[in-house]
Amino acid sequence: MTEEIKISTEFIKLDQLLKFSGIAETGGHAKDIILNGEVKVNGEICIMRGKKIRSGDRILTNGKKLIII
Repeated sequence: MTEEIKISTEFIKLDQLLKFSGIAETGGHAKDIILNGEVKVNGEICIMRGKKIRSGDRILTNGKKLIII
């Protein structure tokens, strides 16, 4: 199941998105998930926690799928 996440700005940073969506409990938790290579952005593993996520991007982590709208 894919969850739609609506953002009202041009982009959101990957670590902020993980907190905003409830996947990560804290900023430190988000950092660990990203640096451990557990997050895919548009099908590719991403270890940049400041990666700019924009509308249309797809995120996959720990079996959860997100699409940004």
